[in-house]
Amino acid sequence: MNLQPVILCGGAGTRLWPLSREQYPKQLLALAGDDTLLQATARRVDKSLAAAGRKVLAPIVVANEDYRFITAEQLRQAGVVPAAIVLEPVGRNTAPALALAALVALQAGDDPVLVVMPADHIISGVEAFRAVVTHGASIAETGKVVTFGIRPTHPETGYGYIRAGKAPPGQDGSREISAFTEKPDSTTAKRYLASGEHLWNSGIFMMRASVWLEQLKAQRPDMVQACRAAIDARSPDRDFLRIGKDAFAGCPADSIDYAVMEKLPAGLGVVIPLEAGWSDVGAWDALWQLGEKDADSNVSRGDVMTVATRDTLAISQSRLVVLVGIESAIVVETPDAVLVASRDNMQQVKEVVARLKRDKRPEADAHRKVHRPWGYYDSIDAGNRFQVKRIVVNPGAALSLQMHHHRAEHWVIVRGTARVTRGEETFLVSENESTYIPIGTRHRLENPGKVPLEMIEVQSGAYLGEDDIVRFEDTYGRH
Repeated sequence: MNLQPVILCGGAGTRLWPLSREQYPKQLLALAGDDTLLQATARRVDKSLAAAGRKVLAPIVVANEDYRFITAEQLRQAGVVPAAIVLEPVGRNTAPALALAALVALQAGDDPVLVVMPADHIISGVEAFRAVVTHGASIAETGKVVTFGIRPTHPETGYGYIRAGKAPPGQDGSREISAFTEKPDSTTAKRYLASGEHLWNSGIFMMRASVWLEQLKAQRPDMVQACRAAIDARSPDRDFLRIGKDAFAGCPADSIDYAVMEKLPAGLGVVIPLEAGWSDVGAWDALWQLGEKDADSNVSRGDVMTVATRDTLAISQSRLVVLVGIESAIVVETPDAVLVASRDNMQQVKEVVARLKRDKRPEADAHRKVHRPWGYYDSIDAGNRFQVKRIVVNPGAALSLQMHHHRAEHWVIVRGTARVTRGEETFLVSENESTYIPIGTRHRLENPGKVPLEMIEVQSGAYLGEDDIVRFEDTYGRH
């Protein structure tokens, strides 16, 4: 029976602000090594599992529509060609997302075992993980629903728990699922740890595609109906599979745990202990726990200097960060924000994000460097009636044909050659040359060359917001 990796790319990771933001969530970040969390997840289930007649299929990725281009680009950079990138027009939690993936998998003509993985976890012991997945596949093939549990090391209140029941006959190391419990209070978590019967819920599952849909239909037939209607109304769009927006918008929202796992018939659910360096990276303290520490138990990334500092995580993205006399802290620097917090207060970072959103601060949603399907731009400076951006356009890429009501733009090419459309004329602009786009003029910027095009753009006008864009044509299907 084939194995079908399914990667769920939802979630914003607000407790990892200021690195994780609304428009660039944690699965797109390289938090542990050179790969981003998404790339590491995509590489985790590979052809090494194609034993005993099993074939490992290309992954099905379920992603938020807002992240579609950067998701596709990161997979391309990792050398992963997905079977499908299914775009959710609205978030409906993990149960509907998995239903979409199961329906796509079944339409490929097989009933594979799904290996369901969140895109934003760290697993350092990849070979140990693959061995457990191979074990889980042999159980899931029989029609069971398999999940993986982490042996708790402390009374964590931020995780769900699984109470392990009796061992099924002939299943080495696995246990029947006795109960699921969502995030407990501190007293309950201590009792769970002392009992030795409870495991942390990893959020990783295995089951045949048909089994998932059968169990979901038994509990939430309305959810299955909405997902089927959304898949029936699907349409391909470049590298993506767009589902029916109206049908999916009417789908109830629920998690895999609440919708199905907590209600499985006795004996159908199985939990396998997973000892592979797992972390859901739910807060900054998790990165300190996982990171390589110096003699003073500090974990540093970037240009960081520590003096008389202990038990601290420090990350610098754009400048020198010096810590003197600090203990048990988190310091994270980005070009537009700095977080300084006690390691004991990591859960409160999401309150910071909520306040930023309430105050409509841009730091809640986007970094200074903003990725686009054609490349990216970096907002270098801004003031009264002006803004300066560094724009990088990938070879062969093009911005939309557009117009602005309230701003003019001056373009200076610093690397490469630009093809510029301005009104009715089209011309080339080379390095050390410039051009000017008046207010209200249709224009387009293209990179016809083989190297990235780098340009400095100076905007001037009464309003400089990104929503002052009227698009007439766009290669990437944006409105």
